[in-house]
Amino acid sequence: MSFRLIEAEKAEHRVSRLCSVLGVTRQGYYAWRRRPPSARRRRDGELERLVRAAFIDSHETYGAPRLHAELRAQGVRVSKKRIARLMRECSLQGVSRRGRRRRVQPLSGPGSPPAPDLVRRRFIAQRPDELWLADITHVPTWEGWLFLSVVMDVCTRRIVGWSMRDDLKAELVVDALGMAITRRRPNGQVIHHSDRGSQYASLLFGRTLRDSGLLASMGSRGDPFDNAMCESVVSTLKEELLKRRSWKTRDEARLAVFTYIETFYNPRRRHSALGYVSPDEYERMIRKSKSNDPQIATTC
Repeated sequence: MSFRLIEAEKAEHRVSRLCSVLGVTRQGYYAWRRRPPSARRRRDGELERLVRAAFIDSHETYGAPRLHAELRAQGVRVSKKRIARLMRECSLQGVSRRGRRRRVQPLSGPGSPPAPDLVRRRFIAQRPDELWLADITHVPTWEGWLFLSVVMDVCTRRIVGWSMRDDLKAELVVDALGMAITRRRPNGQVIHHSDRGSQYASLLFGRTLRDSGLLASMGSRGDPFDNAMCESVVSTLKEELLKRRSWKTRDEARLAVFTYIETFYNPRRRHSALGYVSPDEYERMIRKSKSNDPQIATTC
């Protein structure tokens, strides 16, 4: 460690003075410079290249746990602590959610009476397309706000439907639900759970739910914990995409959100609650296990 410090500071201070301060000899320092790198340092160099490549491939969002899972999937044997050390040495930092997000009170307005809470914070599903959660967020652009509605599947954490509009009309959530229904074509009865925002309480959205055979569920007013899992997904999208970039136009933002959801979050992003596999891969695992043994009941 002393010799590496001397190597880093020799441009600013004389080697003899640095050696004297650190209590080492100049002969020892020059002998260290001539010595070939150890097997550990050579391995660190190899791992550093792999860590950098995986970090860039994650849109520069992964921390040590997800990078560890990514390298393990590639057949690389390395500890999580070693990856964390290499990230510090390379000044690589993943995206993390810190602090408490202030909850904005849902808008109220004329529409259907609020639906009962069928979930009661039990975010558990035995299979895909059993319980869907929904939420709305906003994307800032130089042209103004772009509003995003998402529908996620509780079992697989997959974003099964989404839509974007320049306004907060009920069509925003109706279009997201329509995408989810068209893509998934659920066979059984699905619970759709949301907050009490005016869009979800609208007559148009209520009619869409009834026509599609879905059960409506709403949390209590202004309580983020009643829809915590979906809010967590929205928070991930904000931290990994929305807060790290800016867009001149809404069209640019639309393309960025589409790319994040369809080419990264669903097919590739490793989810800690899913054993560090992506939502798409987790769903394939569930369907494969059930096709091999129809008696298997998978708990998500």
